Amino acid sequence: MSYIGAEPTTAAFPFDQFSGDGTTTAFTLTYAPASTTSIVVAISGVVQNPNLYSVVGTTLTFSPAPPSGTSNIAVLYLGLPVITGSSPGNTAFLSATDLTATASQTVFASAGSYTPGFVQVYRNGARLGNADFTATNGTTITLASAATSGDLVTIEYYTLTSLTNALPLTGGTVTGTVTFNSAITGAAATFSGIVAANGGGIQFPATQVASAGANTLDDYEEGTFTPVYSPSSGAFTTLTYFAQTGKYTKIGNIVYFEINLFTNVVTVGTASGDLNISGLPFITDATTQLSPAASLGRVYRWATAISNMRAYIPSSNTIVSLANMATNSTSATNVQVSDMTTGTNTAYNALDIAGFYKIG
Repeated sequence: MSYIGAEPTTAAFPFDQFSGDGTTTAFTLTYAPASTTSIVVAISGVVQNPNLYSVVGTTLTFSPAPPSGTSNIAVLYLGLPVITGSSPGNTAFLSATDLTATASQTVFASAGSYTPGFVQVYRNGARLGNADFTATNGTTITLASAATSGDLVTIEYYTLTSLTNALPLTGGTVTGTVTFNSAITGAAATFSGIVAANGGGIQFPATQVASAGANTLDDYEEGTFTPVYSPSSGAFTTLTYFAQTGKYTKIGNIVYFEINLFTNVVTVGTASGDLNISGLPFITDATTQLSPAASLGRVYRWATAISNMRAYIPSSNTIVSLANMATNSTSATNVQVSDMTTGTNTAYNALDIAGFYKIG
């Protein structure tokens, strides 16, 4: 059988059993049927007229009280509250198999499996009593009296698709552990406890959707950039690199970065003034009063011996400024273009930098 959407999950159609004591009139059902005609009630094997009992919610009330007996009251659910957008429930299915008998045939197979006790059998349109057939193995029924050739034997059985624990389209609350095997999309989802992304990850949009919430992580990004030695004035005629790499990780409004630079050929041209490194992937915060610092690793093969080089990131910018702070000095001078080793030299003007800064 074909379905629109996923194939329904089926289970045995439910029923309840109670023991009468001759005085009790009210019994609590497992489900709340839609009406008295949504259930079949039998007492000691005798089906009751729906006018002899009432149903309010999950309370089944008889008048008068059923007689005493062990499990002598049986309730078969024929219809349960249908699924709605705000109240998930259960949907019942009635399946039937029509079979044409051969001479003296007694055993007939249903098209699907059934639950014993939830089967009705008809022979040429007449419903058979419980003593007229046996249905105990879930797949076949056996007639007490052999059929005649050409007899029409119909097997009816009930199954139930249960969505009792489904979330309605308008949302809801799930308790316990929930496993998602595909992406979760929607306006918002709230989780309490630990959220584990086993074998996957948490994906943020390509363009950050900024949040003013102090406890809201609104962005995560990893990437590379191309750092470049740049003068404050003019331009290099030739500037090639032995190594030129930049990596970053952005978490919220903080950017962590790494830079590795080595030159091969440096022809100064009109370049002059302060020497910076340009190319940071995000603009620094404009409101910061202190320039974020960066730590330096290797610093070697420069024309000028710079024993105490420092790096910092100015506000509202995408550059790393380089400073030369003399020992025990309270001031610093910026590293100059003239401090570079010029000409053709493999792996010169070496610099390794790692740091972080805040963006606006």
